[in-house]
Amino acid sequence: MKLTKIFSVILAIIMLLSTCIIANAAETKEITTGAITNATLPTLYAHGVKGNSDETEAWQKMQWNDNKSCNYFYLPSGADDETVEIYNNRTSDITIDSTKVPANSAILFSYSTDKTYQVNIDGKISTLKFMKSTAEAAVYINNSSAGKGKGLWQYLTENKSNEAKATGAIVDKDGTVDNTSIKKIKGRGNTTWYADKKPFNITYDEKVSIDGMEKGKKYSFLANFQDASLSRNRFLYDLSDEVGMPYASDSRYVDFYVDGEYKGSYQAAQKVDTGSGNLLGKIDEEQSYLNEDGTLAKDFAFVCEIDASAGDDDYTFRSETGNTITLKVPELSQGDKYYNEVLNHAREKFDAMFFAVEDNAENLDELIDVESLAKLYLINELGKNWDSGASSTFFTYKQDDDGNWKFFASPVWDYDNSLGNATGVQDDLRRMGVRDYTSPTGWWCEYKGKASHADNILSYAAKNPQVLTAAKKVWTLDFVPALKKFASTGVDEGELYSADVYYNYISGSADMNYTLGWRLNTGGWICDHSSLKLCTYDYKTCTYSQATTATKYDINTFKGEYDYTVDWMMSRAAWLSSHLYDPSYIPSVPEEVLVGDVDFDGDINVKDATLIQLYIANLSTLSNKAIEASDVDNSLSVDIKDATYIQLYCANINAEGSLVGTTKILAEASE
Repeated sequence: MKLTKIFSVILAIIMLLSTCIIANAAETKEITTGAITNATLPTLYAHGVKGNSDETEAWQKMQWNDNKSCNYFYLPSGADDETVEIYNNRTSDITIDSTKVPANSAILFSYSTDKTYQVNIDGKISTLKFMKSTAEAAVYINNSSAGKGKGLWQYLTENKSNEAKATGAIVDKDGTVDNTSIKKIKGRGNTTWYADKKPFNITYDEKVSIDGMEKGKKYSFLANFQDASLSRNRFLYDLSDEVGMPYASDSRYVDFYVDGEYKGSYQAAQKVDTGSGNLLGKIDEEQSYLNEDGTLAKDFAFVCEIDASAGDDDYTFRSETGNTITLKVPELSQGDKYYNEVLNHAREKFDAMFFAVEDNAENLDELIDVESLAKLYLINELGKNWDSGASSTFFTYKQDDDGNWKFFASPVWDYDNSLGNATGVQDDLRRMGVRDYTSPTGWWCEYKGKASHADNILSYAAKNPQVLTAAKKVWTLDFVPALKKFASTGVDEGELYSADVYYNYISGSADMNYTLGWRLNTGGWICDHSSLKLCTYDYKTCTYSQATTATKYDINTFKGEYDYTVDWMMSRAAWLSSHLYDPSYIPSVPEEVLVGDVDFDGDINVKDATLIQLYIANLSTLSNKAIEASDVDNSLSVDIKDATYIQLYCANINAEGSLVGTTKILAEASE
């Protein structure tokens, strides 16, 4: 009886396996020549989209990993969790375990990321593993003959000036695919270009969106090579957006493939550029420096960057302050009409603004939007950004809402050397008198100006009474709520997410990135991330404390590096709050408020929803009046439905039962 049962089980297993093999065989699809754009080698290819698709661009080859002695398929988040289309670009059959992949054909293959497979190619056996990303999107770029017959990666990385057209695919995490072709891809960056993992600028033929970003043509693909958390730029870009800086580059974690080969985890960010759909909007209206009759305008918009490493080209000028300035917009070349006049105009405006910051001029707010300057200073102070005020420091000159011409300190850019990442140049630090650069405590920006011969605008901002007054206000009203949101859990709405949400997006992509071979520790420039004495700030009692014993981090793991970055950022925020947080700026509670206006600022927006979410998660408190204002659906309780109603209201979606926007007269209540 027992033998009969065992035999029956074995027979059933054999029949099941046979069925699976037959099922795979039944899904066999012959591939015509050229149907897969980047299939140029005689090997296996996997499709980065769901199902049995005729899409031709999002294919990737099986990659041999010397460090792991194993082949890998690095699948994007948009691929299916269980099945993947596998193509054999050989004239002979290949088997994966017992499943045959016929020559020049594709099958749907059931896979598991927890399993190791055996691949048989002409009798040669090797191992194969599947990895699947968690990133928000994947980007494929294909051109196997980009320059003189060279593959795209080889051609682009030979020289930063090399550029090429390409075809490609954007695969979002939900599996949607965009096959818009690429007008131009070329290298970017200064010191980052010389790292092994190269950064790029990509211009599409038409506007595209990457995982819901505003549609645009131009994107910067940041390699984040020397940031083992892959997130420092993302955190500070999104924070600047959350606190209302005039321009903040939206970005996504993406997996990057070139000619069918996985190149690692990147950050696709809106390029600091102008034009409709790009970060700086319509600032560069064609020849906006000209009047209709072709004469030079009295005033006009422009964007400039303080960049100590900029070369001597047509777009740079030397400020009286000793800074090298790159004029980003308008783009003029020597010999163009009004070339000298435009550069001189930009220089005069910049110098006047700079000296007003340095001298604490009474008319400072006529030359620069002081609040935006305070926010730029705080972003750099929070990050202890090594390049603070010396490089990648942008200013946009335009009209304000009242039609007055002035500078706006924005956008933020280039923060991989921040949030406790870099050691800094020791000679410069000694000259500056800074001995705690890698610590989340101590002031930074005011000392940075001593590191070079050029004057540093953020060093002067850090000592300017008008800027400091604005800094305390925006730190209390804008930064603190944003940072509390970052420290909460499960928040994936708005401009800034909670840290755990970012981790869920990047962790799988980081695993693939580091399995590929990009090392977690990128050399002597990077400081020790293995321990940190955490700092905290109690906003109820306004008291600050720092732990006496250090928290330990396993820097051989991505999670250790990520947790260190998050903890350093929040410890730094606690230290800054001990000096900048001022409860007197918290608005008083009016007797009459709008339902949904939880922060009593007269407006109903996503900040109100976030306050409710933090309250539900026991990460913040609300006054009795704020609780009543939070009861959007009039259910006599505050729950996630109330936050959802506000989000729907902000998105102009009617929510049945929602009382958002109606006025309540709130009785006197104890606070």
